[in-house]
Amino acid sequence: METHIDATLVPPLGSLPRPQSQPPTGHTTSTAERGSFCLAVCTCGWSGPARRSRDLARKDAARHTTA
Repeated sequence: METHIDATLVPPLGSLPRPQSQPPTGHTTSTAERGSFCLAVCTCGWSGPARRSRDLARKDAARHTTA
């Protein structure tokens, strides 16, 4: 059984709300493994660049919460 999505029901990308540049208090960051890469992620939906170094991913997460 195939499911089809009517494109007229999907809002245009420009009309979606943008993430806040400064994370509100209470956001939680962590790291996620993607193959041989690690990236920082936040409960607000933000994610940092893929890094080979877990330490750099943790630093990305720390910068996100203090920015």
